Amino acid sequence: MAGAVGGGRGCVTLRGAQIRDLLDSKHNVLFDCDGVIWNGEAAVTGAPEVVSLLKQRGKRVFFVTNNCTRPRENYVQKFSRLGFTDVAEEEIFSSAYCSAAYLRDVARLQGKVFVIGCSGVMKELQDAGVPVLEEDEAADREPGISIYNYPLDPDVKAVLVGYDENFTFMKLAKASCYLMNSECLFLATDPDPWHPLRGGRITPGSGSLTAALETASSRKATVIGKPSRFMFECIASQFDLDPDRSLMVGDRLETDILFGSNCGLSTVLTLTGVSTLEEAHRYRDSEEPGQKDCVPDYVVESVADFLEALEE
Repeated sequence: MAGAVGGGRGCVTLRGAQIRDLLDSKHNVLFDCDGVIWNGEAAVTGAPEVVSLLKQRGKRVFFVTNNCTRPRENYVQKFSRLGFTDVAEEEIFSSAYCSAAYLRDVARLQGKVFVIGCSGVMKELQDAGVPVLEEDEAADREPGISIYNYPLDPDVKAVLVGYDENFTFMKLAKASCYLMNSECLFLATDPDPWHPLRGGRITPGSGSLTAALETASSRKATVIGKPSRFMFECIASQFDLDPDRSLMVGDRLETDILFGSNCGLSTVLTLTGVSTLEEAHRYRDSEEPGQKDCVPDYVVESVADFLEALEE
């Protein structure tokens, strides 16, 4: 479908009948969440209606997010709170949920996971039955305790890094020690370097914490979240998705759009989040290897642009 509108050069701005033709050609629509269907605690205007109308049209809708801060059951509550009336837990694929699925179903981990992350990651691992090393953070602060004498658990067989507002030098040091064992798996929920906050500020993302550990351990993490193909494979294994009939809608070129490209999906960039049209054009015009994989097939100002095509 990428070549059906605008010659397939990328960054084609969709309007009216073009949106209808694109949606008619797809059976599955994958949405990123933050910056696409909501911003913080406010739904993007028209997004709840778009999701409902897509489902009424017989489309299968999924939500694919690198945000690992909450478990899927909490996402369901947020969808409901923001006016999305018919979102089921099984339609939500977060990097925390997919990381737990990877450890359980792909790695078939025989041992414990050392986690740098928040409660969302912990809850998904618990729900998947993946053993987690229970940390005693008070013990880290006891007099005389340091990485020199801290007792390491020999049953740790994987290190998983996600978003962690309580990241410490001690966590970094312990994870580095575990990764000295070459058989210890090294996973990252996602590569997001930062996230936007109100007032023009940002918060470091999982990717920045992973980069610190990669430097300390001289190892590279296996990334579970977008743009890794595993998130699509996780959905496809449960719902039998055909990439040719699937559409990825996102706001970040280096994760959402690259994810779609990596998985053979048509891609739409919406301009209500992180990336801009100018950045997409720079990728499109670049001669650097791999840069064009971050170029969206199509661009809309907002997912609300889908409304006219869906209401006809």
